Amino acid sequence: MRKLMVTAFVSLDGVMQAPGGPEEDRDSGFEHGGWAVPHFEPAIITLMAEVTGRAGALLLGRRTYEDFAANWPLAADDDPIGAKLNAMPKYVASRTLRSVEWRNSTLLDGDVADAVRKLKEEDGDEIQVHGSAGLVQTLIRHDLVDEFHVLVFPVVLGKGKRLFADGTIPTGLRLNDATTFGTGVIACTYTRVGKLAYGAMGPETGNW
Repeated sequence: MRKLMVTAFVSLDGVMQAPGGPEEDRDSGFEHGGWAVPHFEPAIITLMAEVTGRAGALLLGRRTYEDFAANWPLAADDDPIGAKLNAMPKYVASRTLRSVEWRNSTLLDGDVADAVRKLKEEDGDEIQVHGSAGLVQTLIRHDLVDEFHVLVFPVVLGKGKRLFADGTIPTGLRLNDATTFGTGVIACTYTRVGKLAYGAMGPETGNW
């Protein structure tokens, strides 16, 4: 059984829409594209190279696929992230694309959740989802995500597509790792641990 890991850049209020540039995703009039870029530093690139290096396959939504396919093939041969992304198998979830041209890419057939379940049942290294806000919501609704790798940036956007949108299944998470960077970015890795636990707080309960 393969693990499925979602990695996302999010604002402090949970928005993951268009972190990398103004034209990345203008849905619903979003005008803050590129909000993550001023906070990048070499150590974040190194971390993302390490994370991407673990992947056995990439799973992408249509918009992120088109953005990646237009840019990563142009990466230098010695770019570790570009070399990995270009070489590994890539699976694309889309209702509108009829073909995918990026090397080693496959368009998923039929129901996305069923197709992803079948991919997870195969042998191999982890399946990673980068960006792909719409696809992520589908995966979360169908309880298909095993791990979240979230980079939280010190900005508040007030609107936009969120990593955990309305309708997300409540679940418990365990923090496996956390790294703080000089620009104020915090990278956290969470693993699903089952149902959400509840309690009460106050002087009368002893939990104060």
